Amino acid sequence: MKKFFSEFKAFALKGSMFDMAIGIIIGGAFSALISSIVGNIVTPLIGILIGVDFKSWVIELPRLYGNAEPGILAIGEFINHVISFVIVAFVVFLFVRGVNKARKKQSEAAPPEPPEPTAEEKLLTEIRDILKDKN
Repeated sequence: MKKFFSEFKAFALKGSMFDMAIGIIIGGAFSALISSIVGNIVTPLIGILIGVDFKSWVIELPRLYGNAEPGILAIGEFINHVISFVIVAFVVFLFVRGVNKARKKQSEAAPPEPPEPTAEEKLLTEIRDILKDKN
């Protein structure tokens, strides 16, 4: 059991794990920001342009039982979430595209020079050459 926890600790404390956690936190904040922009700016502007308030788009389901509240399908809210998703997906696409271009430029920049041979490798090369000359 102790080995299990030590393996988990080694996994959890890796740098990539912290990077992923930071990315998730920032992604959540970014998602909330985009939802706010869409719900409070984009859809009202679209509503003004086409003359429809998305938030009022609802479908009331009939009451099945006497005193029960009717069910409501919030179609307008769904449209807001679809717009939010498209914006977030587009921003992620641009980010990944930018990272891929940067990696491509970095890999095309200049191939790394081969490392200088070590003293041991130089000595072995000399020995090989001497043995070739003897034969």
